[in-house]
Amino acid sequence: MSKLRLVVWTLLAVVSVLGAGAACAQAYPNRPLRILTTGIGGSTDLAARTVAQGLIDSVGWSVVVDNRGSTIVSSDMVAKAPPDGYTILVITDGLWRGPLFQKMPFDPVKDFAPITVIGKQANVLYVHPSVPARSVQELVAYAKANPGKLNFASGGHGTAGHLSGELLKTEAKIQMQHVAYKGTGPALQDVLAGHVHMAFSAVAPIIPHIQSGAVRALAVTSLTRSTALADVPAFAELGYPDFEAVTWHSLVAPAGTPKETIATLYRAAATALADPDTKKQYENLGVDIVANTPEEFAAYINAEIPKWAAVIKAAGISAE
Repeated sequence: MSKLRLVVWTLLAVVSVLGAGAACAQAYPNRPLRILTTGIGGSTDLAARTVAQGLIDSVGWSVVVDNRGSTIVSSDMVAKAPPDGYTILVITDGLWRGPLFQKMPFDPVKDFAPITVIGKQANVLYVHPSVPARSVQELVAYAKANPGKLNFASGGHGTAGHLSGELLKTEAKIQMQHVAYKGTGPALQDVLAGHVHMAFSAVAPIIPHIQSGAVRALAVTSLTRSTALADVPAFAELGYPDFEAVTWHSLVAPAGTPKETIATLYRAAATALADPDTKKQYENLGVDIVANTPEEFAAYINAEIPKWAAVIKAAGISAE
């Protein structure tokens, strides 16, 4: 073989390899995605599995859900994962709220790339029937006439239920005592028993108790009414236009993930979340689908962090 022919064949081989590499790069994803999540059996775990199944059914991707139990462990693993789009995280707003009052091994803004808010799960303010209030207005009036007499339960220090109560105290300018429990279940049981006056909780678990009359629902904490409790007003309707204290489930990737990959993940997730069966599954959980863009999600994070930082500072919340 002549030297010229050898050079030509060598160049063709290089071009072929480069072309194959480019095709491979364009074929994302070409291996299974791993979605890390937390809270085995809880709403976040269910959200992760619903999104995973949606990606499988709607766009044909291969997806594995990996539940590590701990929010900190799952988040830290994704923060330190290669930014290639193959390891992503389904997590709640606690990812950004927690570092406001306790030290974390990651930075919630710098270490993650937003993909989309999957959906928002409203909390509902419910009271024991012995509380002499059938509306938020009556509750606020009673609290002002009896400062410090009312108490509210939550599933733990710094949880969404706790911060919802603190936000109400700030917005309505009332005094209430916080009673922290180890989980929303024990908190609910003590409200049902009348040991605590009220609590904020995710909508779905409280619906049977509202329907039975064991507790009374006064308002939901989303800006609009929850589809699961259409007869219950939102705080925004009752003179508190900026009152939003929802649990939002979201999808994020490690910081540094290419924008093209983030865009691909967003489009796939939005397609999956638009499926009627998927929407129905979320409605059954009391979750209203959002599916906003990565840019809209980033703006939402930037608005939420200072809002909750102010509430946490006013309430003097710190890690226990």
